[in-house]
Amino acid sequence: MNSYVERVLEIAKKRDGNQPEFLQALNEVLCSIEPVINTSDKYEKNGILERLIEPERVIMFRVPWVNDKGEVVVNRGYRVQYNSLIGPYKGGLRFHPSVNLSVMKFLGFEQIFKNALTGLPIGGAKGGSDFDPKGKSDNEVMRFCQSFMTELYRHIGQDVDVPAGDIGVGGREIGYLFGQYKRIKDAYEGGVLTGKDICYGGSLTRKEATGYGLMFFLREMLSHHNQTVAGKTVTISGSGNVAIYACQKAVSMGAKVVAMCDSNGCIYDKDGIDLDCIKDIKEVRRGRIKEYLECHPQAEYIEQRAGDSAPIWKIKTDIALPCATQNELTLEDAKVLVQNGVIAVAEGANMPTTLDATEYLQQHNILFAPAKAANAGGVATSAIEMSQNSMRYYYTFEEVESKLERIMINIFNACKAASDSIGQNGNYVAGANIAAFNKLANAMIAQGIV
Repeated sequence: MNSYVERVLEIAKKRDGNQPEFLQALNEVLCSIEPVINTSDKYEKNGILERLIEPERVIMFRVPWVNDKGEVVVNRGYRVQYNSLIGPYKGGLRFHPSVNLSVMKFLGFEQIFKNALTGLPIGGAKGGSDFDPKGKSDNEVMRFCQSFMTELYRHIGQDVDVPAGDIGVGGREIGYLFGQYKRIKDAYEGGVLTGKDICYGGSLTRKEATGYGLMFFLREMLSHHNQTVAGKTVTISGSGNVAIYACQKAVSMGAKVVAMCDSNGCIYDKDGIDLDCIKDIKEVRRGRIKEYLECHPQAEYIEQRAGDSAPIWKIKTDIALPCATQNELTLEDAKVLVQNGVIAVAEGANMPTTLDATEYLQQHNILFAPAKAANAGGVATSAIEMSQNSMRYYYTFEEVESKLERIMINIFNACKAASDSIGQNGNYVAGANIAAFNKLANAMIAQGIV
């Protein structure tokens, strides 16, 4: 290992040894950019890595709210404003019991690179809370969101930090958050949050963007290796926003999606997933995926058992799309996928594949699309939403989708060029990290020691 990279990783381990997700993200990125670090001592002289891995600001706060029983509940809120080198902080809010400082820092660190790859003027941030919206009434979610924004509002702004949605934060939550922000500020600042409903300043194609973008990147990657999406069998973990619209675009490209899942279990439908049924369960009823059997009793439901590998990765498939959460696809899962003949894995969630699983897939020549490149479509379209808010103007669905497709093609080409530059054709993990790092390092040097 490069001595500079090794030293910076050692510093991070000493400071943040209790933050495994964050250290995992650092290790994956810093090791993959070693070929660039080896080319010049300017990176060490300017302290590029030391500054890059340290957030500019970490905000942590309590969120008290009252549930429907009249009981006071206190959750913990976070906003990690990681890097503003190339624009205002930009990144989602996640409401999920797994949220902690390590998860927030890993997501924020990844967001820097992802946003740099889009070519748009946005920095990197992430935030959220250990609040779980699952099973909560609309009123409970509203009261929580209002309390959360009562603290967060003082740290954000359309030219400062622009949050969006993530796991557990969809259109409902964004609406409550925006309403409270507007109420406190007594001003309509449309660009302060993205993922808004169309009726009050949102962008067409935004909810589809991450899933669509994933498929655009996958299509380009397969095409470069003389493959197509059409005719392939696909399995998609998750059944939220990313998974649903990845499924929709995959089918429109000629693939057959045979499995989707949630945290309780997996649905396998050899005839192809009925996406309208999934949308009704998840977007309307907010139910569990097992309810799919009510529409399609011929399908198979496989329960997720505690401690076991995710059942969805045991299903034979050509293309696997992990779109649920971090570290969901393990080394054991990767071995099963390879054994079953998978040709490509593309990450729709943030860091859903463990590092050893990623390495195993690459060693076995499986095409691998890393999250910071493949799922950048969501934040890219959020930036397009910001620009529409600034212009007081709205693009059509087709206009936004066309811009998204061009951005994803450009991201793939940037990853390919960067991987080629170090003689690792097809290593899109290294390509994504290097392409983003070059932009960030140049901006950092240009702006001085700040």
